[in-house]
Amino acid sequence: MLKNVAAVLLDGVHPFELGVVCEVFGLDRSDAGLPVYDFAAVSVEGPNLSTHVPGMTISTPYGIERLEEADLIAIPAAGGPTHAYPPELLAALHRAVDRGARVLSVCSGVFVLGEAGLLDGRRCAVHWRYARELAVRFPRTRVDPDVLYVDEGPVITSAGTAAGIDACLHIVRTEHGAEVANAIARRMVVPPHRDGGQAQYVERPLPATRCDTVGGVLAWMERHLDEAVTVEELAARAHMSPRTFARRFQQETGTTPYRWLLRQRVLFAQELLEGTDETVDAIAYRAGFGNAAAMRHQFMKALGTTPNAFRRTFRVRSVA
Repeated sequence: MLKNVAAVLLDGVHPFELGVVCEVFGLDRSDAGLPVYDFAAVSVEGPNLSTHVPGMTISTPYGIERLEEADLIAIPAAGGPTHAYPPELLAALHRAVDRGARVLSVCSGVFVLGEAGLLDGRRCAVHWRYARELAVRFPRTRVDPDVLYVDEGPVITSAGTAAGIDACLHIVRTEHGAEVANAIARRMVVPPHRDGGQAQYVERPLPATRCDTVGGVLAWMERHLDEAVTVEELAARAHMSPRTFARRFQQETGTTPYRWLLRQRVLFAQELLEGTDETVDAIAYRAGFGNAAAMRHQFMKALGTTPNAFRRTFRVRSVA
């Protein structure tokens, strides 16, 4: 069980990327019944460090020895890909992985993992700006610039900035289940997931009601996932022509009504598989698939797994 988390501070650390890790793992949310982590920001280059923001500095009393007890070591972006990383840090990361800890990079923090040799033979995510350079410098890794994050065993890598939130919430969800990850996401006022990267690990997002013109229809669709609807019916609810509605929907959600509805049905089915004892047939009906065979087909297409396999892997566990 994840209990001890350390964030590595390097000179030139990016405050936002560091803040992402601190926000998810460093705050006491025990008032909401959420897990509390033993969290520390650790410096390997002295107690006082510069940041990516001109004139802003940061200090910490924790040194590299703190990494030896961490279950998760997070490395926010710092200094850019050309930064010279301390050999003692690279060795500490290797020791951590060898003893079963996990390491997480946010944005260009992935270059630290590359220098430590932890990307060799692994697929990884990175900000699209750095994808080519990462692939050239570390040819034994498989760089995927099109995803938000990648979980490859003990090594989790995320793309730019906000993708670190997705990766951190993924770790929480893997450790504590969807209910805890969703609760933290609500406290942060972010969706529990955004599509992209490791689709099997996403959970049902908060109702998407912030769109300018189709938000009300989205909320209605989510409440009626078990109903068959047409674009014409949805357009009528939005008081638009079908053509205008389809165009606005694409502009505001980035997808079509059919694909959006299908994705919500898959996500709702995931939630039921994780948190209830309902049969697969009953869940398929409630989620709007009609039958278990149709749901199985969509699960394989979207997640690369079956409903039963997903349930075995992701049953909600109680928080210690």
